Amino acid sequence: MSEKVVFCWSGGKDSALALHRLLQDGRYEVVALLTTCNEHYRRVSMHGVRLELLDEQERALGLPLEKIFVSRLSSNEEYVQKMAASLAAHRAAGVTACVYGDIFLEDLRRWREDHLARAGLRGIFPLWKIDSGELMREFIALGFGSVVCCANDAWLDWRAVGRNLDADFLRDLPAGVDPCGENGEYHSFAFAGPIFRQPVSFTVGEKVYRPLELTHPRNPRRAADTGPSPAGPATRGFWFCDLLPA
Repeated sequence: MSEKVVFCWSGGKDSALALHRLLQDGRYEVVALLTTCNEHYRRVSMHGVRLELLDEQERALGLPLEKIFVSRLSSNEEYVQKMAASLAAHRAAGVTACVYGDIFLEDLRRWREDHLARAGLRGIFPLWKIDSGELMREFIALGFGSVVCCANDAWLDWRAVGRNLDADFLRDLPAGVDPCGENGEYHSFAFAGPIFRQPVSFTVGEKVYRPLELTHPRNPRRAADTGPSPAGPATRGFWFCDLLPA
């Protein structure tokens, strides 16, 4: 019998590749995708993707997706409380683990595992400690399609958002930027590939800039979200590309 798991789905490339690996493994049954969304803006938290496109991803994937809504100026405490409630309900229904697309951030993994342990669950990390460049080459070779929807201005500017994740994008990344954006350099929206029944149609809309105090008003800066290395430039804000349902 397959182990029942839930999957923390951001909608981006790391989630897509991790889900692909998991679906190839007969030991697991994905009963739900969990996505944190901003209730006020009606968008995926941090990534800024419209919920209409998240719904299109759900239909294309053929897996049930649960939106976990947080308030406009959400705190880390609110996120933890609402995620814990969701996990508790899934555990009561027989789920034993939660899956993430993290690659190498040790502190973030420990933080996740600590909270999962309190919920009586364990963590599964299909991409853990695999070289980021290797993962991106695999992602492209498998035929995935993904577009940059958010970029941290400590590393990238407006020219990055709206670009497809392909060999040209990787070649143009500045020195010191992780190919997968694992340090928070950029986020993406996956729209095609072997896990999708059909591509998600969209058009690239307006590019907007949001300063840090608007995107992270209450949360302390963490390397996973906003911070470059101590020796690198400081994050002042983020560039977003509004992706519009076709």
